[in-house]
Amino acid sequence: MLAALLYGKEDLRLEQVEDPIPGAGEVVIRVGAATTCGTDLKVWRRGGHAKMLKPPTLFGHEAAGEIVAVGEGVKDWQVGDRVVANNSAPCMNCFFCNKEEYSLCQNLLFNNGTFAEYLKIPAPIVQHNLLSIPEGVSYGLAAMTEPLACVLHGAARSNVKRGDRIVILGDGAIGLMFVAALASGKGDWHNQSAMPDSTEPFAQVFLFGGNEQRLQIGQKLGAVKTFNYRQLEDVPSLVKDLTNGWGADVVIEATGVPSVWEMAIACARPGATVNLFGGCPRDTTITVNTEQLHYSELTLKGVFHNTPRCVRAALRLLASQTLPFELLISGEKPLTSLGQVFEEMKQRKVIKVAMIP
Repeated sequence: MLAALLYGKEDLRLEQVEDPIPGAGEVVIRVGAATTCGTDLKVWRRGGHAKMLKPPTLFGHEAAGEIVAVGEGVKDWQVGDRVVANNSAPCMNCFFCNKEEYSLCQNLLFNNGTFAEYLKIPAPIVQHNLLSIPEGVSYGLAAMTEPLACVLHGAARSNVKRGDRIVILGDGAIGLMFVAALASGKGDWHNQSAMPDSTEPFAQVFLFGGNEQRLQIGQKLGAVKTFNYRQLEDVPSLVKDLTNGWGADVVIEATGVPSVWEMAIACARPGATVNLFGGCPRDTTITVNTEQLHYSELTLKGVFHNTPRCVRAALRLLASQTLPFELLISGEKPLTSLGQVFEEMKQRKVIKVAMIP
């Protein structure tokens, strides 16, 4: 089969490799669509990832498709099922899993290789994080289950309350998903099964980014105001002007740039929660004002990945089609165009692209 392999920094190659064969408890899917991701872009540019992969390796982690083979012992799935698989599964047995802190699982299993004609799903993912795609949901939309699950996990960790004023720094796919989830209050990140319909937004979301097209999409997803940081001299001061001099109740950092982590803290009001969601390069550091942290009672959170509950909530939210997440898919391209797509992502010409093998 044709598959993408990552060999190092911006070294991505399409090669012919052996078709996968399912082992006990595993399934193989024919990839219907594999969506590109900002994490993929960072990994491609940096040449690796501290948790998810080590080159040389099959590449890509968001996909949906159809089961074409099942391994021994698989009982709940059959050939022909339309499915989406999360790119990981917790072990359910370690110290953290016993505390239901699944994103911190000591044995968290990651699966890569979605940019290919076929994808093998390991047994733990089949057991815990393989889901049926509801009727009427496209492969491209279903493939966004994994990043949206990460966003819902991040939202659940952010102490958001109805009516909060929230600042989101970053207009990539993750930042835009945060806009949609937090402005609407949809999903079960707030520990409720559903939010009542309302003409009023659940929270006031202010989005800061550097791309006018993406900021316009942010408005369609529910941001009350958007700002191009390239045209601003002092983002924290503007945030205080927007919030009666206090600062934001919640700040979400979605860029993975250390200086923006510091900016996020500066945008927060006393008592605020700052979600440092974007993963920075390895071994980077930031400076925190200890007086502000202490006397303002700030809560700083590093939030990583997702949980099985959030994976299911994400697919339900996508299937409801109550929010226009399809706006995040800039188009479809054949797998053979993957290298060109990553160059376009690097230049911020596209958000997410559905790669079709």
